[in-house]
Amino acid sequence: MQEEIIERNDYLNKLIVRKGNGLIKIITGIRRCGKSYLLDPIFVNHLKESGVDDKHIIKLDLDAIKNEKYLDPHELDNYVESKIVDDNMHYVLIDEIQNVKNFEAVLNGFLHKRNLDVYVTGSNSRFLSSDIITEFRGRGDEIRVFPLSFSEFASAYKGDKNEAWNEYITYGGMPLILKQQTDEQKSNYLSSLFELTYKKDIIDRNNINKDDVLDSLINMLASSVGSLTNPQKIYNTYISNGIKDVSKNTIISYIDYLLDSFLIEKAERYDVKGKKYIGTPQKYYFADIGLRNARLNFRQHEENHLMENIIYNELLKRGYNVDVGVVEIREGNTKKQLEVDFVCNMGNKRYYIQSALNIDEPEKALQETRPLNNIGDSFKKIIVVKDDIKLWRNDEGILIIGIKEFLLNPNSLDL
Repeated sequence: MQEEIIERNDYLNKLIVRKGNGLIKIITGIRRCGKSYLLDPIFVNHLKESGVDDKHIIKLDLDAIKNEKYLDPHELDNYVESKIVDDNMHYVLIDEIQNVKNFEAVLNGFLHKRNLDVYVTGSNSRFLSSDIITEFRGRGDEIRVFPLSFSEFASAYKGDKNEAWNEYITYGGMPLILKQQTDEQKSNYLSSLFELTYKKDIIDRNNINKDDVLDSLINMLASSVGSLTNPQKIYNTYISNGIKDVSKNTIISYIDYLLDSFLIEKAERYDVKGKKYIGTPQKYYFADIGLRNARLNFRQHEENHLMENIIYNELLKRGYNVDVGVVEIREGNTKKQLEVDFVCNMGNKRYYIQSALNIDEPEKALQETRPLNNIGDSFKKIIVVKDDIKLWRNDEGILIIGIKEFLLNPNSLDL
């Protein structure tokens, strides 16, 4: 029986519009989020449906042991060269290119061949470092891939949208989670993935010798999703717990390693009225909420924080730059800072978004609307709630929308 393909049309369309643009298409994202699957079968099927035959599609998975010799840059270059059969366009699809030493030079060589259109994947942000930027001089084109969004997950889930939501907020959107049948299988899969893939990769890649510090740091970040923190605050926690052999620089380095692996994301604080970044503290979110939950053995299930993390990931997936907003107001002779969960920007578009389980009580409604009402500009303001409502507007013109409607409707920001 043929395996059902999860459609990831947003990403496919990004690849289609970049075909033949003379740039290296660099597909990045956390390991096991579907980058390889996007290239093959999704993009390969598109190429074949467009009339490209097999001999003009050159595929290589550098994670496979059988292809280990192609980690040598000369072997890789020779392999691709040997697969070029004529002057027509060849599509080169290489998985996990960062495993190749000096891969920048190899890819740069491909750029000089007019009949090669090159697509590579990588699971570490450092392979978009200054080295590759210098080599390519602006000739690399990044496409960031995330775990399944709720919309993608729900389209493949065997159940209604409410059941899909309960599953998603618990086990997240790593594509293979859909193949696990029982709660035990799902939790074991995520825990094993975290330990044997992400953590091991971070330790090996960065020669970490303080596994226990990395473990405790990950747990702290997982527990503080949706809360402001910074390396100094984390360092103080270690000191207060009597752990004195951890330096602030170690914490900073380990957080950078987690960011490099795409396991977590950092949201900076932005002064909306002052139009400037504030600096620390920041918020950290996990690329997949199921991985975060598994890390904490599914013990800390605060739905408000999980919702906030899911909304953040959705906004990134839609292509927005996302910050944590700060709105300063004056109360008498004192200044007070109010928080807007997300300030989202793309070109000349901007949205202010609050995440709330509900705003049924007047006090809670005031807490969520007050920052928005004090911003003082005309950009759209939205509150996303857990309640299963389509949408309505309050007296101040703020859009109130249910979380499932927000996530399932690709145009929800412009309703």
